[in-house]
Amino acid sequence: MTHDALAAPPPPPIPELHAPLTPAELIEALRAFGTSYYAVHPFHTRMHAGTLNRRQMQGWAANRLAYQQAIPRKDAAILANCPDATVRRRWLQRIIDHDGRPGDPPESAGIERWVRLGVALGVPREQMLDGRHVLPAVRMAAESYVTFCRTHHWVEGCASSLTELFAPDLMKQRIAAFRRHYAWVDDDGLKYFESRLTQAPRDSGHALEIVTAHCTTVLTQRAAFDALAFKLELLWVMIDAIDHGYA
Repeated sequence: MTHDALAAPPPPPIPELHAPLTPAELIEALRAFGTSYYAVHPFHTRMHAGTLNRRQMQGWAANRLAYQQAIPRKDAAILANCPDATVRRRWLQRIIDHDGRPGDPPESAGIERWVRLGVALGVPREQMLDGRHVLPAVRMAAESYVTFCRTHHWVEGCASSLTELFAPDLMKQRIAAFRRHYAWVDDDGLKYFESRLTQAPRDSGHALEIVTAHCTTVLTQRAAFDALAFKLELLWVMIDAIDHGYA
């Protein structure tokens, strides 16, 4: 399979603000960004249609692990910048979801679940963990997320996480596609996707609470939109790199 041109991401629908939006209007505007979510990328379209080969699926899983490993680090950066102990106590659950808790079974951690997905797709565990297959663009995109959350206001870091608003629908599509088209993948490899069906709505609900409480001016609401647009672009860069790296 070849590609004549890069897939252009749909532009995020950033509103032109002349006055602050109400909390309900702000939530509606943030949800509208779903039209730019990377679920519409041609790579995902082919995945859900069952037309990707094993090498492409393996490359996708091995590369995406770099992003999964960056998530608890970006959340730690948000915590480091956040002065509100109430927020920190709730946000900490995100790190636990990905890294696990001492004494808990390894498979309870999101990163371990993703490693097991790669193994179920045929990538040896040591190759998943040593990062040998990670493309430079994917590595840079994942690191840019950590840097963004470390160097921006903590509320902007929270706003950037709101791509989780759109994740459950993608997870449902992905689970159905795996069971329909990639039945050779053991069900144990799907546990990461299943866990995100409950974690993503919980996390995005918390992030919306934070953004609507703190983004009450034109300036802060624009910053929230810019943060979410940055995250959408980052995800698109990653899947575009994977698509062209394994075409």
